[in-house]
Amino acid sequence: MNNQQHNLTPRVAVGSLSSPLEVGADRGPKAAADLKELLTRMGMEVVDLGEVNTPDRARTAGRLAAERHVHAFAFAAVCWFEDYLVLDALEEWAVPTLLWALPGMETGALCGVQQLTSYLKPLGAAYACVFGEFTDAQARDKAKTYLTAATVKATMRRARVGLLGHRVAGMTETAADEFALKKVIGPRIVPLDVPQFLEAAEKESDDEAKKLWQDTIASAAACKVSEAEGLDSMKVYLAIRKLIDLHGLDALTVGCYPHLMGRVCLAASRLADEGIPLGCEGDVNGAVGQLLLTKLTNHPTHNTDWLDPLDAESVVFTHCGSGSFTLAEKKEDITLDSVRLMGQGVCALFPAKTGPVTLLSLIPSGGAYQLAMMEGEALPVDMVFPGNPVRVKFPVSPAALIDWIAAEGIGHHWMIGYGHVGQTIRHWAELCPGLRLITPVYTPSRPL
Repeated sequence: MNNQQHNLTPRVAVGSLSSPLEVGADRGPKAAADLKELLTRMGMEVVDLGEVNTPDRARTAGRLAAERHVHAFAFAAVCWFEDYLVLDALEEWAVPTLLWALPGMETGALCGVQQLTSYLKPLGAAYACVFGEFTDAQARDKAKTYLTAATVKATMRRARVGLLGHRVAGMTETAADEFALKKVIGPRIVPLDVPQFLEAAEKESDDEAKKLWQDTIASAAACKVSEAEGLDSMKVYLAIRKLIDLHGLDALTVGCYPHLMGRVCLAASRLADEGIPLGCEGDVNGAVGQLLLTKLTNHPTHNTDWLDPLDAESVVFTHCGSGSFTLAEKKEDITLDSVRLMGQGVCALFPAKTGPVTLLSLIPSGGAYQLAMMEGEALPVDMVFPGNPVRVKFPVSPAALIDWIAAEGIGHHWMIGYGHVGQTIRHWAELCPGLRLITPVYTPSRPL
C-alpha cells in the first residue's frame, strides 16, 4: 500500500505594521517582503499584504485575507504603530494573528506589540508574539508552531467525521457530545447506516476486491486467513471508500465490537495510508484525536487501549490490528490473521515501530471537551498482544501516570502519532475555547 501525503499547508496573510512618523517606518516594505520569503521557505502559502500603516490599508488587507480564506495573519512590526490597524483588519477576517516585533532601540516596535496585546486580550482575540530578527531560530520555530496551530484550527472546524453504527454499549467515554464537539473543536458528525452499508459491500466488484486482496497479501509477510475473508475485507473497504467520497468525510469510526470485528480492520489499515483515520468501537472522540495527529504528523496513527506496564518505565498500548502497514517495525513482522475473540475477518498483526510519539485521549466534559496529552518514546516490543502493540517509555513512572489518569478521569483509549507535536497542540488548544488540555506533571516537550 502506498502512503500518500496529506500534510498541512498554512495559508498566511503577511504584512508589516508601522506608523509613518516613527523611527524605522522606512523598514516596512523590506520587512514585509522578508517575512513573506521566510514563511514561503517554511512551506507556507503566503498572501502578500505589503505595508499596513493606515486604516484604509488595514481594511484592504483584511478584505484580501477574507477573499483568500487565510488561516492566520502574520505581521512584522518595524516600529510603533496604532493598535487599530490590526483591529480594523480583524474586523474583516477574524483569524489568529502572529505579531513579530523586530529589534530596534529607537523604533518602539516591541512597545507597539505590547500595546496591541493589551487590547486584543480583553477582546478574546487569538494572538501570539515573537521578538527577534528573522534569523532568530527560536523566534522562527515559535512562529511556525503557532501558524501551524492556526491552520489546524481551521482544518478541524471544517472536518466531517462519519459514525457508522453506534458506539459500543458499556463504553460511555466514547460517546460524543455533538453540540460541544462542533462548538469547541469543529467537526460535524455524519451518521451512517450499517444495514445499507453491508448491503452495498456485498455488491462490490469481485474482480476489484481480488486485485486489492492480492496487493494486501504482497504487502505482508504471512497470511493465515482464507481468500473469502480477504475478499470480504476488501469489499468492506471499497464500500467505506464510497461513503467517504459521498459525504466528504475526513475521518470516521465504526461500531465494530463485536459483530463487525475483523471485517473493517483492513479498511482502517488502508485508509490510514490515504490520510483518513478509521477509529474503532464507534469512538467519534478517538477518531477526532486520530485526525488531529494525522494532520500534525503527516503519518498514520495508532488507535489503542492502555494495557500493562513493562520494565524500564514503559507501557504497552494496542488494539486488535487495524494499523497501517507503515507502522510496523519491519515488513517481516506483518501477519494477516483473524481477529482475537471472534476468530473472523482479517487483521494486520505486527509490533509497532519505534520513535518519538505523542499520545492523545479526547472525551466530552460537562458541555465542553477534555484533551489529555503525553509525549514519550516508542521502544522495541514483542508480540505481547495479538494486534499492533506499541511500547512507550515516559519521563515519569507508569505508576504515577496510572494515578494521574484515574484522578483526571481520562479513560482507556489513547491515539498515538509519531513525533513530538505537543507544543503545536498546546497552541491549538488555546485557540479552542472550551477545550481543557491536561498533561502529566512533566513538561511534554522535555527531551527524554
